[in-house]
Formats: sequence, C-alpha cells, structure tokens
Amino acid sequence: MTAIRKTDWQKLPVSLTELCINTTLRCGQSFRWRKSEDDEWSCALHGRILSLRQDPEYLHYRAIFPVASHPLPTPPPSNAPSTVEPVAQDKDDTLDLVKHYFNLKPNLADLYNQWASADANFKKRAPKFTGVRILQQDAWEALLGFICSSNNNISRISQMVHNLCLHYGPLIGHIGSTPYHDFPSPEALTDPTVEQHLMKLGFGYRAKYIYKTAVMVAKEKGLDWLEGLSNPENPPLGVEPKAAGELAEGGREGYRKAHEELLALHGVGPKVADCVCLMGLGWSESVPVDTHVWQIAQRDYKFGKGKHSSLTKATYDAVANRFRSMWGKEAGWAHSVLFTADLKAFSERLVAKAEAKEEEQSIKSEINGIEEIETTVRTKAVAKKRAKRALEENEHQVLEVKEKVIKRNKRRKV
Repeated sequence: MTAIRKTDWQKLPVSLTELCINTTLRCGQSFRWRKSEDDEWSCALHGRILSLRQDPEYLHYRAIFPVASHPLPTPPPSNAPSTVEPVAQDKDDTLDLVKHYFNLKPNLADLYNQWASADANFKKRAPKFTGVRILQQDAWEALLGFICSSNNNISRISQMVHNLCLHYGPLIGHIGSTPYHDFPSPEALTDPTVEQHLMKLGFGYRAKYIYKTAVMVAKEKGLDWLEGLSNPENPPLGVEPKAAGELAEGGREGYRKAHEELLALHGVGPKVADCVCLMGLGWSESVPVDTHVWQIAQRDYKFGKGKHSSLTKATYDAVANRFRSMWGKEAGWAHSVLFTADLKAFSERLVAKAEAKEEEQSIKSEINGIEEIETTVRTKAVAKKRAKRALEENEHQVLEVKEKVIKRNKRRKV
C-alpha cells in the first residue's frame, strides 16, 4: 500500500443552509465521492484523499497525502503507469481546495431568497432542498464525467467514472482496504488500446468519445485551452478572479464562446456542453436542459404547447433563456435545486399532497362553563405521481396515513 500522511480533522464554519454535502454530492454533479457507514464522504482530489463530515454548524475535513511516488498497479499493459508526486510536509492547501471546490463565496441563503421572490414554483419546492451548491470541479474531469452521462443514470455514470480512475488514474492511497485513485490526465487516455479497453468495461459508444476527446485535448488543444474557457470570475484553483461582463439574454459572451467551442469535441452536445460550462468552467448562467429538465419546464412553467411542443434546439434555448430571465446570473444554480428536488434519490423529502378532513365529535361537559371538544384530524396521504427521468417513470410517492388527536377548549355561549 502507498505510504501516506494524514492531517488532523479541521473544521470550517458552514451551516446546512449554505452547504449540505449529503445533497450536493449526490445530485449528479460529481460522480466520484464515496460515503462510508459513519457518514464520512471521501474522494481523491488534487493529489490527496479528501474526507468530509458535516454537522449543523461545521464542515469537518481531513486530507490523506501520499509521501512517495507509487506506480498505478492496474493499468492496461500498453498504458504507461501513472504516478503520484510526493507532497511537501509543510504544504497543505486543503482549506483553499475545500472553499474552492464547494464554491463557498456566494451567500446561498440570499440567492435562495432572490430566486424565491422571482419564482413562486421555486419558493414552493426549495425549502426541502437547502444547501445545494454548484461545485467548481476541474474542467477536464467535468468534461469526461458528462460525456459518460449521455443517455445514462447517476449510478451507472458513477461506475464508469470509477473505472476510469481505477484503470487510468494515479493511486493516492487507501482508506481501510479501499483504494482511492485521482482522475486520469488526458495523456493517460491517449494510448490506442484505450477505446477497446473501455468498451470491455461497459462504456459502449462513449468509449470512442472519451478516447478521441483525450487525444484532441492532449495532443492538439491542450489543457490550457480547456481551462482558458473558464469564467474569469470563477477561475481554476489558484488563479485570481476577474470581471466577466454583464448578463445578456443568451448568457455572457464568454459563456457563449465556451459553449460553442465545447461542441467541437467528440460526444459533446448542447446539454453536455452546458453541464461542463456550469460545473467545470464556472459559468453560473449555464442551464443544462435534458429530458428531465424539459419535463420540469412542461409541468411547472407551461412549456410544451404550440411552437414549444417538443425539445428542439429552439425549445432548448427558450427554456434556458426563460430561466435566466427569472433567476439571473446564477440561473444554473437555481435550476439545479429544482433538478435535485425531482430526483428519485430524494423523494423521501417530498411532501405529498394531502386532504385534511376533520371529523368532530363533541363531548359536552360543563366544567366551569367550558365545553371540551375532542377533534380527530385524519390526514390521508394522496399518492402523487411525479415526472421522472425516462429511467424513473411511474414512480409514486406515498406517505402513510397519520392520525393525531387535537384537544381544544371552546367557551360555551350562555
């Protein structure tokens, strides 16, 4: 096993309304986090294993660093092994990484209030889903992760990304017997055998997209090109932020340029490009519109009639522009809250529509002129069919019948 150096647990004051990792790390943004039985989340990031815990007041974090270079033990024979460079004993930028990765500068409670004041539907659905932040992931990881997301679900995407890291990413260390590999570089995926190997691992047609995109980025365009598409207000870790201009109807000029250039890559359509723009390049106005978001637009925002009867390029743009006009520069953040609220994984938080019927039986008893009335309130849960992804159709949310007895005093009229 890799020799490691563990830091002590540190804590950062963050309320659950500003960040809820149990929601943010499960809502289809990043696909590499693992949760242990004791509610500890872990992932290999930037040459370390980052572990997280959260309570109502603090985000607790710890880093595990490798202290020597170790070859990756499981790459295909034709692929050069990845290595991990030692980290200096006196260097620990984990706090900066945590703040950057979780995008902690914006005040999320203020943003929720802003979106709720502009949109009654958001105001209705958001209270059960506070603390959903947009991650600032590495652009390269976001790109490949969302290429894998095409016609896929979160569980299967996570398995694909795990296999990418296991077979091509550098080994950082272990927690118990579980190995943690960082995300592979573009160069690690350029060997001619990669495509066929990924096919054997179950990537399907995405294997070709990943291989060809890796070759294009590694040998033609370069990572500097990809990172150069970032929003200068939300640059990569360690880069000073700059202004990015005012929001226009279709998004800022830099966002439109980044989106257009991403479309030239293999396996990148409008939705994948928007996911990368939002979660890898920091363009907060980016609104990815897949069939699931299209269902939300139809159900809650009256799309789906007339010229917007199907999800075309024109409809895609119309939905995104409508959300930007309602929610402003952080429209992608607000959209992600509603997206999360509709995921099957969080259905237990949804409040079923209920009919409350009061069956009132009066038990009259004269005690000092007071009439006591016992009221039984029986709440009947109504099954509520919700629109899901194509893979989640016909799901119903049913709550058990709850009964409570309310006693109240009523002054008898004399």
